[in-house]
Amino acid sequence: MKAQDVKYLSRKIMEAGEIPLLWGHFGVGKTDLAREIAEETGRRLVILVISQMEPGDLIGMPSRDGERTLFLRPDWWPTDGNVILMIDEVNRAHRSIRNAIMQLLIDKRIHNHFLPEGSWIIAAANPPDEEYDQVELITDPAFMSRFFHIELTPDPEEWLKWSKQQNVPDCVTRFIGEYPEFLSRDTIVSMRLELRPSPRSWYKLGRVFGILQVDEIEKYGYVLAAGIVGPEAARTFMSKIQGNQLLPSPRTLLVELDDIILKRISQSDISGISASVMRITRHLSELDEMQVQEYFQMVPKIAGNLLEIGRVIPRDSFFSIIRHLVHQIEGEKGLKRALFENLLEELAMDHDVMKFLQGSHESEK
Repeated sequence: MKAQDVKYLSRKIMEAGEIPLLWGHFGVGKTDLAREIAEETGRRLVILVISQMEPGDLIGMPSRDGERTLFLRPDWWPTDGNVILMIDEVNRAHRSIRNAIMQLLIDKRIHNHFLPEGSWIIAAANPPDEEYDQVELITDPAFMSRFFHIELTPDPEEWLKWSKQQNVPDCVTRFIGEYPEFLSRDTIVSMRLELRPSPRSWYKLGRVFGILQVDEIEKYGYVLAAGIVGPEAARTFMSKIQGNQLLPSPRTLLVELDDIILKRISQSDISGISASVMRITRHLSELDEMQVQEYFQMVPKIAGNLLEIGRVIPRDSFFSIIRHLVHQIEGEKGLKRALFENLLEELAMDHDVMKFLQGSHESEK
């Protein structure tokens, strides 16, 4: 996402009392963006590079008060709420540091010290990359669910406008204008996150949506929702509030497919089709014992419905379901394994599926 859009959304998120986490490669302007927000809102910017901090630097040092131990306020602690705290290099900080800031993220406090009313918090991280000196890949959903995740990518046209304001020499701007591919080689941001919806994430999303106008929701709603409840839930949520038809449930697709539903699928765009395929594969992975027993008795019907779906969606999308079934067989046992084996046998009666399975088998040799 372009810097101006990221800046706009970050400000809205902080105005709602929530915390944006900006993902972008080094040098794309995450700190500059926070500094611009601070200047535009008349706030003081405090940058905490937590990869270079010890727990005592962050939470303050202990002090004895009679028979009690108190923690002194760290020197960076704001004295008023007219401030933006930027927690930088989140992904390069040691786990002990991330644990120390959890209370700050949850309650906006550390020990008995509360942030002044009105304080804003923004965070930044580099995407996972073998070239970065990272401590570990952050996968803790409890930690990551505290943020709205936003990707920041460099845009040559936007950078050129910014560079003129910063009085960058003409020799540099002319070069980038002629060779925009040299602005940055890192143009793709991959966070490697699997964001999942939770009661907390829906509450946070509601707080931000509550201060947005209708046109802002239309423009930024999906990006905001995907950044905290995940793309699948965000896609369905935005379809609902925009008055569009919802995606059929996985069970409906597998056992209750009819011509009306099939027509809806055939008219879906690629994102809708991808969401339906993802929901089917996830549903099959998460079947409980009762569902396995039910589906085991309905294998021919489920196979027939999947083949019908395969005739109206791109072949690659359909074969991803077949590929998922093959993968599930390898990791399952008992009745669930038997269900997937029987289902695959039924599907293999289709010539195209059989050809795909044979090709996959040959490629593994």
